Amino acid sequence: MYKKFKNICIFFSGLLVMLPMFLVGCATTPPKDTSNLCEIFFEKEDWYDAAADMRDKWGVPIHVPMAMMYQESSFRHDALPPRDYILFGLIPWGRVSSAYGYSQAKTPTWSDYIRETGNSGADRDDFEDAIDFMGWFISKTHSMNGISKWDANAQYLNYHEGWGGYRRKTYLRKGWLVEVARRVKSRSLRYASQLKTCEDDLQKSWFWKLFD
Repeated sequence: MYKKFKNICIFFSGLLVMLPMFLVGCATTPPKDTSNLCEIFFEKEDWYDAAADMRDKWGVPIHVPMAMMYQESSFRHDALPPRDYILFGLIPWGRVSSAYGYSQAKTPTWSDYIRETGNSGADRDDFEDAIDFMGWFISKTHSMNGISKWDANAQYLNYHEGWGGYRRKTYLRKGWLVEVARRVKSRSLRYASQLKTCEDDLQKSWFWKLFD
């Protein structure tokens, strides 16, 4: 009996030793080459499937939220905004906002998304949920402010300033933000051009990919 108990203890001890290594191996890492949308999707094949589902659901072209997501988080699942500081800027005190994850969605807006879509199990550090959230937001921007779903520049300004802030043109007081929005547009156009060269391959089923 003692020997059997001892063997069980050894077994579970081994599991405890292996668990951290397993978790590290499962950790979501950003794509190696974020400059090329084809390379991103070839490395993260399930990302393309999620992005295509978003496109079909919300009518939003894939390259627009992908360019916005790069700007927001560089495709890091656990991205956080900068820390806030108090006492002469020396003591860290929380974060400057509640933004989190791939899309840097703020908690109130994420809650609105869950309520309106019924996606109650959505997580901001899950790519599929994050890209769907961005599709939802871009679609609402089109409905509320008349911004084309293909206009990465104006869509990003809405994403950053909110729908009301965009209507009040608060971005005009932020020259740095206007420049960032231009960079997002430039990246989105580059992503769109790249995607045209590889989407046929990305759309192949897993079965046919076995014969490539």
